[in-house]
Amino acid sequence: MRRDSIFYKLFQQSPSLLFQLLQNPPANADDYRFDSVAVKEPRFEIDGVFLPPENENSGVVYFCEVQFQVDKQLYERVFAESSLYFYRNRARFSDWQAVIIYPSRKTEQSDIYPHRSLLNGEQVHRVYLDELGDFHQLPVWVALMVLTTVEEGQAPEAARYLLTKTNEEIPSPSSRAIIEMITTIMVYKFEKLSRTEVESMLGITLKETRVYREIKEEGREEGREEGLEQATVNLVIRLLTKRFGELSGEIRTTISALPLPVLEDLSEALLDFTNLADLQVWLTALQD
Repeated sequence: MRRDSIFYKLFQQSPSLLFQLLQNPPANADDYRFDSVAVKEPRFEIDGVFLPPENENSGVVYFCEVQFQVDKQLYERVFAESSLYFYRNRARFSDWQAVIIYPSRKTEQSDIYPHRSLLNGEQVHRVYLDELGDFHQLPVWVALMVLTTVEEGQAPEAARYLLTKTNEEIPSPSSRAIIEMITTIMVYKFEKLSRTEVESMLGITLKETRVYREIKEEGREEGREEGLEQATVNLVIRLLTKRFGELSGEIRTTISALPLPVLEDLSEALLDFTNLADLQVWLTALQD
């Protein structure tokens, strides 16, 4: 299971998620942004770096490592990477913290004696997902992280519980992002099943999403299949305009010419767009 990409997507969707795992999160946790960086000479790849707002004179930088396989020299690497990055960016930050996320203590390297001062101090936080408490009592975003560790036999029930909780507690569009993450995690867990089969296991389909329901409702008012297609065009354009401002005539024409299945795909994809350039890339890919 490719957990690195799962956690990368989780942190992209909600950078403040990391701080829900800490007892003393920064007061401005919601303002942090998530990134991955490379430190050259020697070159280190740091999986997750949480950067404080740029309008602060200096803030605390958080390094994050998600470790699901035993690495006998994990701490040597993490502390070397973190120290070097902090050294090269000292003027930007007042302090650094490191968060190591494990599925359980069994995954942690055994020889920790050389790092006892850091591991027993206030700068390094070790999080063991199986020790966070009752799955049903966790915040949804934290429960998503734990879902990656649940055994296959219990995973479908846990995922369905999260879907229900998401629909009841999380407003759109955040709920759509969470539902997509749940589905993605389950697809990774059950690699032999297709996405459609996983959705069937969970009791959901794309046709149950908020966007699709709005499209279908508008289509019903038209009373014809052509009405559904036009309603889809109108809704997609309206959603894009609301997010990115007035669209050019060329973009409107391109969208209006798309067939209904492609329009439905676009209605889902646009939730992940951050700017109009993403839309252009998506439309260009259709022609390749």
